[in-house]
Amino acid sequence: MASELKHSQVIVLPNHPSLHAHEYRQVVIGLQGQTEFELSGRGSLVGPGQGCLVSESELHAFSGVGQNEILVINLPKSVLHSEPSMKEKVERLFSRDAYFQLDSQAQTLVKALTAEMVANPDDAGLGRACADTLLCVMERHFREQIAPRRHGHRLNMDIIDLYIRQHISRKITVAQLAGSVFLAESQFHQLFKAQVGVTPHQYVLKKRFELAQDLLVSSELNLAQISDSCGFSSQSGFTTAFTRYFGISPSRFRQQH
Repeated sequence: MASELKHSQVIVLPNHPSLHAHEYRQVVIGLQGQTEFELSGRGSLVGPGQGCLVSESELHAFSGVGQNEILVINLPKSVLHSEPSMKEKVERLFSRDAYFQLDSQAQTLVKALTAEMVANPDDAGLGRACADTLLCVMERHFREQIAPRRHGHRLNMDIIDLYIRQHISRKITVAQLAGSVFLAESQFHQLFKAQVGVTPHQYVLKKRFELAQDLLVSSELNLAQISDSCGFSSQSGFTTAFTRYFGISPSRFRQQH
């Protein structure tokens, strides 16, 4: 994303898509606005507090969506080989899902450290220290995944709801939801059902229908546009599912409200 490789940098992605690969790992964290990434054929929007892990030599596409700003941490092999402890943390980090969501505490730290980096762009030592701190904080998320008992087996529904809102026009899998809170899919499914009372699939479907109801009442979008906005594969599929769920068709619902 830049001709001169820096350990960390804050950049703006252009709004036209680009495609490349590089021989080092890279951590991307959203700061402002939204960007879109596609890693190994899997695309996702990356907003503030979200991010993705780009493996070495992995072909990936990316573009900005309007005004945006991201933090990029570059991890060349030479740096990792010189620091065994950091290399171990990075290995654990990259063994997980490629897309992630940071909690509010980590996001606050990201904002503070990137502000220092932006204020001192020529201070390579500061940039390196800030990046290493963020990597350690991210690795902590994965350590906590191993021992969820310390947190009473409670899922952070704010993070899950945010992920659903930002991806509701697309297919959302249980694996993606689990990755947003750093859990294995099977563990996430079990905890989610126990805490919420429904399966993740049922919960996402409920959120889609809630958005559909809101758009039917408050917007002038036609049924095809509402179907697309809510993540249904077709207007007919949306109408059938909506009618089955509420006992009334979308058109009749709109007329009554």
